[in-house]
Amino acid sequence: MMGPGGRMQPQIILLKEGTDSSQGKPQLISNINACQIIVDAVRTTLGPRGMDKLVVDGHGKTTISNDGATIMKLLDIVHPAAKTLVDIAKSQDAEVGDGTTSVVLLAGEFLKEAKPFVEDGVHPQVIVRAIRQATALAVARIREIAVLIQRADPKEQRELLVKCAATAMNSKIIARQKEFFSQVVVDAVLSLDKDLPLSMIGMKKVQGGALEESVLVPGVAFKKTFSYAGFEMQPKSYTSPKIALLNIELELKAERDNAEIRVKSVDEYQAIVDAEWKILYDKLEKIVASGAKVVLSKLPIGDVATQFFADRDIFCAGRVADEDLKRTMKACGGAIQSSVNDLQESVLGTCESFDERQVGGERYNFFTGTPKSKTCTIIIRGGAEQFLEETQRSLHDAIMIVRRALKSDSVVAGGGAIEMELSRYLREYSRTIAGKPQLVISAFAKALEVIPRQLCDNAGFDSTNILNKLRFKHAQADGTWFGVDIFNEDITDTFKTFVWEPALVKINAITAASEAACLILSVDETIKNTPAHNPADGPPAGRGRGPPMMGGHGH
Repeated sequence: MMGPGGRMQPQIILLKEGTDSSQGKPQLISNINACQIIVDAVRTTLGPRGMDKLVVDGHGKTTISNDGATIMKLLDIVHPAAKTLVDIAKSQDAEVGDGTTSVVLLAGEFLKEAKPFVEDGVHPQVIVRAIRQATALAVARIREIAVLIQRADPKEQRELLVKCAATAMNSKIIARQKEFFSQVVVDAVLSLDKDLPLSMIGMKKVQGGALEESVLVPGVAFKKTFSYAGFEMQPKSYTSPKIALLNIELELKAERDNAEIRVKSVDEYQAIVDAEWKILYDKLEKIVASGAKVVLSKLPIGDVATQFFADRDIFCAGRVADEDLKRTMKACGGAIQSSVNDLQESVLGTCESFDERQVGGERYNFFTGTPKSKTCTIIIRGGAEQFLEETQRSLHDAIMIVRRALKSDSVVAGGGAIEMELSRYLREYSRTIAGKPQLVISAFAKALEVIPRQLCDNAGFDSTNILNKLRFKHAQADGTWFGVDIFNEDITDTFKTFVWEPALVKINAITAASEAACLILSVDETIKNTPAHNPADGPPAGRGRGPPMMGGHGH
C-alpha cells in the first residue's frame, strides 16, 4: 500500500496469524448452504413414511432413530452456523417433545427462500424484519383457528389425549402398536400430579417378548439388585409394608487403607473383630426394631445382613439406583436416612402392596398403591436393544405431547394442513402490502409448504400434484383442515381423521425456526481463531526451527 509521499505503508495486522476471517455476502451464502446440508440429513425422517437413520458414534455404539433431535445430537457438527439448527432441535425437544424434524426443515426452508434475496443485494435486516412480521402473523393465525377442547367431560378429554398421542406415534417405530401405546401413555400421564413431573414416569427396558407385552405399573418398579446368599429365603410379597430407605453400607467394614493397628495378643485382635460385628449387629437390630419390612439401600447390603433379615422375614435390596430410590421416596413417603439411630415412623414409607415378579429374564420389584405421590413405571418389552431404545424415545415424545395437550387445551390438524392454511393466509396478506416485505412474506408462505411436500416425497407420492390439490382446496371456505392423506395418496380433512397436534407444537416450531433463520441471516462475518498450539507437538515446522514441510519425499 502506498502512502501519500509515495512511501510503502506497513500492513496492519489485527488478528493472530492463521486466523480465518470471512465476511460479506459470500459468507452469508456459505452459512445458508451449510444449513441446507444439515437439513438434508434429517429431511427424509419426517412423517409416518419417514426413513430411519443409523448413526455410529466414536465408540462404535449404533443408534437407529428417526427422531430429529436424537439424530442432530449424535451428529458431530463443527460448522458454527449449522450448530444453530442443532440447538433449535434440542429446544423443541425440551419444550414440546415432538416436531423436532419439522423445526429443522422449516428453518432450512426459510433460509433457502431468503437466499435469492441475499444474492440480489437485499439487505439482510430487511429480510429479517419481514420474516419476524410473517412469524407474528402466522402465530396469531394459529391461535385464531385452533380448536379448543372442552375439559368438562373427562371422557372427551381422554379421547383427545389418546388422539394426540397416536398422532405423535404415527411417524415412530411403534406406529403399528399406536392404539395400545397411546392408551398406556395417556394412563401414565393422567396418573401424575397436577404439575405432571416427567421424573415420576419411569421407563424400564426388558429384552425379549413382544411389544404388546409392555406393561404400565401404577407405582414404582425396578430391577432386582445384586444380592447375596440368603436372599431367596426372604418373603417376596407384603401387604402394606413399612419401607426403610437408607444410604448406609450394611457390611463388615474392611480396615481403612493405610490404617495400622498393632496388637500384642490374639485376645486384642479378637476384641477388634468382635467390635466390628457388634457395630453391624447394632445397626441391624435398630432397623428390625423400627418395624420396617422392606429395606432399600443405595449402598451394598452384605451377606451377613441379608441372612439376618431373611431370618426375620424382612426383604432387603442393596445397591439400588439413585433415581429409583428417589422415586420410591416420592411415591411411598419417608426419607432417605444416612444413619439408623433415628428410624422413627415418620421417616418410613409405605405402599399398599410390594412383590417381586419375573419379567422376561429379569426379576423386578413392584411397589403398587403408593399413597404420597402419583407415579408409574412403563416396562417396555421387545427384541433388539436399539429397538427398545427407539421405543423409549418414541414413548418419551408421546408423553411430552400428552402433557402439552393437558396444559394447553387447543389443537390443530396435522398432516401439513395447518402449514398449508398459514401459507395461503400469508400469501393473501402479502398482496395487500407494498415494497420488499411483500416479496419476503410471500417467500415465507412458500417455505411453509415444505412440510406437506416432504410428507409426500417421503411416502413416494407425486408432491406437485398433491400440493396443487391442497392449494385449490385451501382457497375454498371449507378447506381449512385439509392435509396429506398418507394412506390413500390423496388429500383429506385431517381434523376428521383425528391427526391432531397441540397448537403449541406448531407455534413453538415456527417461532424457533424463524428465530434461527434470522440469527443466521444477521451474521455477516465469521472469525475463526487458530487452535492453541500444543507444546507437546514440538515447534511448528518451517519457521526456522526445523525443516519446512516438503512434499514428494516418497513417504
